[in-house]
Amino acid sequence: MPKKDFQDWSKEKLLHEYKELLKRKKFGIVWEDKPEEVAEQCKISLPVLKEEKKKDISSDINGVTHIMIEGDNYHALSVLNYTHKRKIDVIYIDPPYNTGAKDWKYNNHFVDINDRYRHSKWLAMMAKRLRLAKNLLKPDGVLIVTIDDNELCTLGLLLDELFPGKERTTVVIKYNPAGTARSGFSRCHEYAFFLLNPGQSIEKKEAPLDERSRNLRRNGNNANRNDSPTMFYPIFIDKQTLKITDAGECPQKDFHPKSQTIEYKDHYEVWPIDDQNKEKNWYFSRNRVLESGKTELSCKWKGNRLHVYFFTSNNSEQKYQTVWTGAEYDAGAYGSTLVKKMIGREFPFPKSIYAVEDCLKSIIGNKKDAIVLDFFAGSGTTGHAVLELNKDNKNRQFILCTNNEDNDGSGTKIASDICYPRIKNAMCGYRVKAERVKGLGGNLKYFSTAFVDNVKTDNDKRIFTSRSTEMLCLAEGTFDEVANKKAAFALYENRNQMTGIIYDEDAIADFKKEVKKYKKPFVVYVFSYGHTYNEEDFEGLENLRTVKPIPEVILNVYRKIYKELYKPRNL
Repeated sequence: MPKKDFQDWSKEKLLHEYKELLKRKKFGIVWEDKPEEVAEQCKISLPVLKEEKKKDISSDINGVTHIMIEGDNYHALSVLNYTHKRKIDVIYIDPPYNTGAKDWKYNNHFVDINDRYRHSKWLAMMAKRLRLAKNLLKPDGVLIVTIDDNELCTLGLLLDELFPGKERTTVVIKYNPAGTARSGFSRCHEYAFFLLNPGQSIEKKEAPLDERSRNLRRNGNNANRNDSPTMFYPIFIDKQTLKITDAGECPQKDFHPKSQTIEYKDHYEVWPIDDQNKEKNWYFSRNRVLESGKTELSCKWKGNRLHVYFFTSNNSEQKYQTVWTGAEYDAGAYGSTLVKKMIGREFPFPKSIYAVEDCLKSIIGNKKDAIVLDFFAGSGTTGHAVLELNKDNKNRQFILCTNNEDNDGSGTKIASDICYPRIKNAMCGYRVKAERVKGLGGNLKYFSTAFVDNVKTDNDKRIFTSRSTEMLCLAEGTFDEVANKKAAFALYENRNQMTGIIYDEDAIADFKKEVKKYKKPFVVYVFSYGHTYNEEDFEGLENLRTVKPIPEVILNVYRKIYKELYKPRNL
């Protein structure tokens, strides 16, 4: 390069750098943005979905159909930007905590504590996914992110930057009662960021049993069995529901129960015996328990004993506090131990199902058809929690996204060997030794991410359209195929509507004849090389809601969300 040209190029480059420095933010978080292979891949290929029909679950004919997507969550979120834009009520995620202990990968390499760019890589990874996720929330939707001290401050600043209209509330959760030694302190907590809308109220929680009730076992004066023999009898409690089902007769004086809580096949037998194994008596008579005790009483485990309580206060609800403590949040007992019990495999650091349940209940406790997304699904705790919440006869839906990597070299893959089996067992039931745990019901559609070469020609558009069926069915929630004319058109339905997909515009006339056989309202996607279609082609269809040209409706979304990828990079 001639000297003068080099000088001119140097001046131009310096001027550009100076202008970029002037534009740099004065407050906030700045990091070295490292390119990520899964994002760069979208420059040459576009993500679509492929249904894995062998993994579909149908355990409840009238139940909601949940969604699981196997693949990198960046690609899954890209697909959801078309199928679920502004449809999600709650996003709950538990991302890698970036502890430096090789617990996550960036560009297929573990990030450890010696990586100089470990915080920048984590922020780059999170920022890309949160930008995509932001488009999915309803106007009143809520984002919940759990984190520990390693990235607490950086995540907070990142969330403030990406969600400027939200109010950030921090909840502290005591998840490890024993604590873990770190820097002289025994660390026993982590955090949950709630991004709420200004002035948004949240649901109230059920007040702890200990605060609105009293143990039915009498203590103090005249509390011993001999003081009131007719008040010494067994109470029977259902194993699955922990609801009182019956009360037994008073035993003979020489009969002494072998334990306070006695386990049988389908129920527990509870006696008024205190912690020192002294026989006491109940506050309520047997007749009162039989007549009204089922509504007046409640049951709760304390250690290996089941206790019966009677309510002393009508104040059954209270506001969620910003510090959550309690045995139910123990990630050992109700996280890792529960996962091992359900699938017979270990999984590192799953959340307590009750901690996730409470996070979700605080936002959608009274919403009967809310949609919950978790794109760091891991062991599937969020999906399991939604199934538990649906026991109140509501139809909340979960969408889980997780990769299928073998992170510990054991050959165990996250999606197929951990998350999917747990969800299947939660829905259909499972056995633990001789005990049968009843399933919670629900149905599942399982997809994996796949790719189509970037669309550059008219033939590329036809290929992309032929691979978009699963995306369109997911967008409309219509999964049951009722007609398929090979490469011409297909029809899918749910209980309320139908979706028609016309792959060949020459098949429109045949499609119209077919669709007239059905009475449900329907949406039509028709192949078009451009953004339009001929409205006259669809005249006379009574139940037609709308017609959309494909693949442009999908490609337009991808062009928008990948805009940053296609920007020219300045040297």
